This record gives sequence, C-alpha cells and structure tokens, in this order.
Amino acid sequence: MNIGIVCYPTYGGSGVLATELGKALADKGHNIHFITYQQPVRLNAFHANIFYHEVSVPTYPLFDYPPYETALASKMVDVIINNDVQLLHVHYAIPHASAAYMAKQILKKEGIQIPVITTLHGTDITLVGKDKTYSPVVTFSMNESDAITAVSKNLRDETYRNFKMEKDIEVIYNFVDIKRFERTPVQAFRQIIAPKNERILLHASNFRRVKRVDDVVNVFKEVNKQIPSKLLFVGDGPERTHIEGLCRQMDAHADVKFLGRQEQMEDILAITDLFILPSEYESFGLVALEAMAAGVPVISTNVGGLPEINIEGVTGFLSNVGDVENMSKNITHIFSDDIAFKEMKKNALEQAQKFDISTIVPVYENLYKKVLGE
Repeated sequence: MNIGIVCYPTYGGSGVLATELGKALADKGHNIHFITYQQPVRLNAFHANIFYHEVSVPTYPLFDYPPYETALASKMVDVIINNDVQLLHVHYAIPHASAAYMAKQILKKEGIQIPVITTLHGTDITLVGKDKTYSPVVTFSMNESDAITAVSKNLRDETYRNFKMEKDIEVIYNFVDIKRFERTPVQAFRQIIAPKNERILLHASNFRRVKRVDDVVNVFKEVNKQIPSKLLFVGDGPERTHIEGLCRQMDAHADVKFLGRQEQMEDILAITDLFILPSEYESFGLVALEAMAAGVPVISTNVGGLPEINIEGVTGFLSNVGDVENMSKNITHIFSDDIAFKEMKKNALEQAQKFDISTIVPVYENLYKKVLGE
C-alpha cells in the first residue's frame, strides 16, 4: 500500500506513535509518505520506502497567522496525486482532520477517491478540541472521516461524551517496540548518576502544568528522606524553570539532574529503578508504557487511560491526582522488598508485551484494508 501519514513532527506522543507506525509499516513493505512541516524527530535513519514531504507556509504581511491548514491541504493533494497514495492516516484531529477533509473534496473533483482515517490522541479531544472555538470543525471533520480510532478506551469514551459523534470509534492502543528496550544497563553510566548505588527515579514529559511535575519533586523529597535516591528529569517545556527553582529551594543539586530532551530513552530507562507520572490527565501514557517495556515499575495517577496499562499492585501503583503522600508511600513500599520489586519489574515487562508493535501494527493494516474495500 501507498500510505500518507500526517502528524506533528515533535516529541509529543502523537508524533512518536505516527512515526514509529510509519517505520513499522515500511519494514513490512508499504510505501509511507510523511506530510508535515519538518522532519519527524523519530525519523532519524534512511528507509528506502519512506518519503518525507515538507509543508511550507509562505509568509505575507496580510496574514497575522500563516494559514498552515490551507498549505497542509494543498500539500496533501500534491502528494496524493503525484505518488498514487491510496489513503491518508492523520494523527491528532487539529488541524489534520479538517485539512484532510478539504484535500478529499479537492481530489473528488479530480475523480480521485481518498479514504481518511483519523486517530485521536488526547488533548486534541480533551482540551483543545472541545473548546467552542474549534469544536464545530473538529466534530464535523471527525464525522467525515472514513474511520476513527482512539488510543485508549478512556479517550474513546471522552470523545463520545464531548462530541456529537455519528460514527463508531475503534480503540487501537498505542504500542511500543519491546526489542528497542532490551538493553543491558551501562554500569559506568549508572555509577556516574548513583555512585553510592542509590535508587534512580525518572520522570519524562513536556513539562506542562497538566503533568504536575512539581508533584514529582515533592514525592522525591519524601522518598529521599528514607531511601537514598537520585532523580532524573527528561524533557523540556514551560514549567522547567519553575521546577528547577523548586529543586534549588530544597537544596537537591547533587540528587537531581535535568537531562533535557532525549531521543534514546532506552539507555536511560535501562538504569532506572522507578518511573513517576503524576499527571492530571493522560489519554494513554505512552512514556509509562515505554518504561514498562524496559522492566521499570510505574507510579502514576489513576486518571485517563493510565489504569488500562498500569495495573495496581502488579506493574506499579495508582494514586489520586495530587496525592503526594500516597505516591511516596508506594515507592518506599516497592523498595522495601527486593523480591517483590523484582517481581513487579517482571510484571511490568509482561504487561508491556501486550502492547508490542508486532501485535498492534497488523490491527492498523486490517483497518487500512477495510477502508480500501480489500
């Protein structure tokens, strides 16, 4: 198949999933055409049947806001006509689903029928999409899609609650490539981070308020009083300066390290003992699944799609949003019993294997064949 994939090219979960899906499909012999404004960060190696088409938006004094959606729709039309693309798979509804609808109508005038699959990822529905500024367009473009998927049951249900949906939404979970995380810890790396064999805790996110990164700091503060530990932060975003300030106030320079954005998470996770994700909401929690794929138990909140992947008392623990005390107790409980801790690490990996790329990608392939009438 010749498949067009439209996504954001950044570090967010939707872009990561879309890129990894495209790479996996290419490995199976499909021709993949990425259409976005810059090369996706995970598209970092040559693939003979992966093609990147850049969307450029000319700037004119007339426009305070360059019309990206119009430029994107035009690029979709160009790529589809000149590369015999058979279907479009757009990730994140805004503005990709509406741009795809526009492209579809233009192509119809040319006698070309192009099916569109829209995958919902989270904030495109739970935050931005239901804003009254965007809601009518998001609702319309979703319902005009030939198929709609969501990355968790929770997100599917949220969409039904907040939008007047006329079509069924199929749940196709996010996935992880288990083989990618089969890494032997680099002991020299761990020795630098934790020279006295302290426990290593990790948080990775885009440092936005919804991630409640200040809770990570407060949890670590309590845990470190009882168990010598180190805390690693991966990522960047608007709250990072504030979080660095909190760490300075608690005089934790030696115990907390900010690593910035990292593409090779597998090397960091290989030396990590526990992952902390205290978000106010996660439609799925891909970063938690990646931690589990490395055999790292997860301490998370019990919101959104997180309970669908992190099993209470089995792969980690779930707490109410903002319950720093409970999260801290759960971490000290995990580290108090080495046998139980090893069992939880094993359970985390086994749970992640249910979401392996080899299981999920064929589900997308079957959906493609369905919308193409094959």
